[in-house]
Amino acid sequence: MTPRLSGRVAIVTGSSSGLGRAISLRFAKEGAVVMCADIYAVAKADAVYGLQVPTHEVIKSEGGRASFVQTDVRKEDEVELLVTQTVREFGRLDIIVNCAGVAMADVDGLAGQPGGVRVHELETSLFDNTMAINTRGVFLGCKYALKQFLAQEALPASSRGDRTRGWIINIASTAGLIALGGAPSYTTSKHAVIGLTKQVAIDYAKNKVHCNAVCPSFIDTPLISKITRDTENPIALGTAQALVAAHPWGALGQPEDVASAAVFLASEDSQWVTGHSLVIDGGYTAQ
Repeated sequence: MTPRLSGRVAIVTGSSSGLGRAISLRFAKEGAVVMCADIYAVAKADAVYGLQVPTHEVIKSEGGRASFVQTDVRKEDEVELLVTQTVREFGRLDIIVNCAGVAMADVDGLAGQPGGVRVHELETSLFDNTMAINTRGVFLGCKYALKQFLAQEALPASSRGDRTRGWIINIASTAGLIALGGAPSYTTSKHAVIGLTKQVAIDYAKNKVHCNAVCPSFIDTPLISKITRDTENPIALGTAQALVAAHPWGALGQPEDVASAAVFLASEDSQWVTGHSLVIDGGYTAQ
């Protein structure tokens, strides 16, 4: 069978670890050319996650095509350059996955004290930085990807006759659908991502651009490692056990769960799907 993303060019931000790394690797296995983007090619993550080899180098070692552009998604000129460099190197852009994100003070609070932090306890500078990465960074990724989508030729017609111009996948969270207690900046930023996703979807549907969001619950990645891996901190350990118990499936999600959903949303199987927030949460929000 032909790989589902054969020949398509994709940008994945936050590609050095966690969800971004898993999505990049899975896209490459599905035939996509992947431009990896992150602040560092090698993530500053706990060695237990095995991230010492840059994502783009892993892809190339397995026979795929990939490259890396150092990108801070808070900076508009760097996001614009990311898209420009991708087109210069690979000829076009078909998919962007806006995955770069932080939890920062919110997760620190969850691990450091019962109930996390509340609005009056949160430093404004930390709120601003979370919004800059999680929301403004997604906006900038959408903005410059859309400019490129509109400037280039649409892809050949799909099996149903549509000529899609591009796919945008924004990594939101179940915290974009419900409030996550003790995580005010993270919850706010992810609600904004879902709103932006809907806006882009309706504004660019006539141009045949898909824009969808993925809403994972707690996924076992470096982003929440202070909760899931700090076995010497009794508060963190108790929080980790409580998180697992909160999911009817009886386990935290894995990065591959989100990567599989991203492949679906970037493939012809989702040809009539746009403006949707796909929940991946082991039943967390169904309760």
